Amino acid sequence: MSVTDIKKIQSRLIDLRTELESGSATAMDSSRVVELDQSKVGRLSRMDALQAQAMSLAADQRRRVMLNDIEAALVRLEKGEYGLCASCSEPIAAKRLEFNPTAVLCIGCASAAEQ
Repeated sequence: MSVTDIKKIQSRLIDLRTELESGSATAMDSSRVVELDQSKVGRLSRMDALQAQAMSLAADQRRRVMLNDIEAALVRLEKGEYGLCASCSEPIAAKRLEFNPTAVLCIGCASAAEQ
């Protein structure tokens, strides 16, 4: 990988990280505790609020996993290990990294791991 490619990937990862971190600040409101006082909120409204809360918590968990993946990719970039399969040490296809810059496995190893 050229220095230009590395800088481009690093910039993309940092942009993704910033976007995810700003999204987690707005998601905190959606995951707040749902009040169970029936005099203030009807049963269906509470059910909707509980569903929205569960969806927000799941999205927050996915966001945290993605942030961890981005941090790991940035570390691999610094170490010069980015773009190499963690399993077989072969280069990961550029199209795969373009689609998912946090990929750690080549297509072959990823397919084998799924089975």
